[in-house]
Amino acid sequence: MRKCTVQIVADAVNRLAPRRFAEEWDNPGLLIGDPLAEVKKIFVCLDVLDKNISQAIELDAQLIVAHHPLIFHAIKNVRFNLPLGNKIARLIKNNLAVFAAHTNLDSAAGGVNDVLAKKIGLVDVKFLGEEEFSMGRLGNLEMPMTALEFAKHVKKSLNADNVRLVDAGNFLIGKVGICGGAGADFIQKAKFFGAQAFVTGDVKYHEAQAAVENEIHVVDAGHFATEFPIVHALTEYLRGELKNFDVEIFEDKTAKDFFQVI
Repeated sequence: MRKCTVQIVADAVNRLAPRRFAEEWDNPGLLIGDPLAEVKKIFVCLDVLDKNISQAIELDAQLIVAHHPLIFHAIKNVRFNLPLGNKIARLIKNNLAVFAAHTNLDSAAGGVNDVLAKKIGLVDVKFLGEEEFSMGRLGNLEMPMTALEFAKHVKKSLNADNVRLVDAGNFLIGKVGICGGAGADFIQKAKFFGAQAFVTGDVKYHEAQAAVENEIHVVDAGHFATEFPIVHALTEYLRGELKNFDVEIFEDKTAKDFFQVI
C-alpha cells in the first residue's frame, strides 16, 4: 500500500469539489497542518467541534476533513483561553491537520446538494439556473404532494427532529428547488425556474413572507439536517479515491443539531 499524505487527501477532495467553485467570501482548503505530513487515519465531520477533535485524537487520526471551515474570518490572536484558540492549540499539539470543503462542496456535482436531492427522492436533478455551476438544485418529485405531505416526507427522509413549513397556498408540489444550509437567497430563483417548493435551512420571517407572496412553499429542515448527509457521502467518496493508500477513514456518526424544540 502507498503512503498517504495530507496533500494526497486534499487533491482527492479537490477533484470532487474544485476550489474555483467556492464563493469569494469563503475559506476552504488546508487550514491547519503540513501538506507533506503522513496520514494514516482521517476523521470526516460537518464541524470542527471540541468533541470531534477529541474523537479524532482518540482514533489517533492525523487529519480532519470538515465541511465548515474552522477558520473563517481573519484572526488577530490565538488565545488558548478562547474557544477557537483552544481548538487550534489542541490540533497543533496533537499533530492534527484540518482541511475544509465548504461552498465548493455545496456546488460540486456529487456534493452537498446532490446528496440532499437524492435523500429526499428528487429525480431529473439539475443545477438551479443557467450558470456553469450553482449551489442550488432543481428536481422533480416522482409523485405530486401537498405542502403538508411534502414537509412530512422531508422530515422523514432527513431524519430531522423537526421541520418548519411555509404553506403558500392550496396547490400541489411537483418541482422542487433545494439548497442545503442557509439557502433562502435561492427561493425566488427557484420560483422563477418553475419550482412549487423549496427546501433549505435558516429561513427568516421576511423570507417566509416573501415566499407566501410569491406562491412557493418552503420547508425549513434546518442547517444541520440539510447538510449532515454529506459526511457519509464524503467518507465513502474518500474510501474509493484512496483505496490504494495505507489510510483508514472514519466518519462522525454522533453529531446532533444545536437546536432543540421544547
